[in-house]
Amino acid sequence: MTVELDFWAVLADWPMLLTGVIWTLGLTAIAMAIGILVAVAAAWVRSSGPLWLAVPVAAYVELIRNTPFIVQLFFLFFGLPALGIRLSPPVASVLALTLNLGAYGTEIIRAGLLATPRGQIEAAQSLALSGYQIFTRIVLPPALKKVWPALVSQIIIVMLGSAVCGQIATEELSYAANVISATNFRTFEAYIIATLIYLALALGVRQALNWAGPRFVFGA
Repeated sequence: MTVELDFWAVLADWPMLLTGVIWTLGLTAIAMAIGILVAVAAAWVRSSGPLWLAVPVAAYVELIRNTPFIVQLFFLFFGLPALGIRLSPPVASVLALTLNLGAYGTEIIRAGLLATPRGQIEAAQSLALSGYQIFTRIVLPPALKKVWPALVSQIIIVMLGSAVCGQIATEELSYAANVISATNFRTFEAYIIATLIYLALALGVRQALNWAGPRFVFGA
């Protein structure tokens, strides 16, 4: 039996693939920007915040980290309408990705915060720096530097997880591959090309974040 592969039949729909790539990168960028802010705030609460706030934050982290992402996504998109809250596919996707990255990022950043030497904090206190200044200038930058590789890996995982968002008609890359394969029946070729694109995106985004971290996030 001879199998004839026709990758050009898939590549002919390159505008749809390009749209999928743009959506995938856009979802990742928004989730990364908001998710890291959520993670930093939640990590501070869990490491040195008040107990009344640490308990619900811990519950959020454990809930997200111990349930499947697709269940979280479907709850936001299909479950919330039962409460009268309707989210569009892109909004539900961004919210699910952000909550997911925020939860996992919390534990990653918290590990960095807890690794800060106590003497470093005491030295900052002796200079009469405020708690906010100590956290943002003394504690957070070196903590992010320590955990940046792990945080970048988690961002890549979230980006690849965005493929699930096609299940609610968000027009990311896997959605484009689904539509193309349903149109020309070149399923094998469509998913081979989508896999290669995801691989290229993962490698490219990792390199970009590893370059940007020392320059814009925590300093060299």
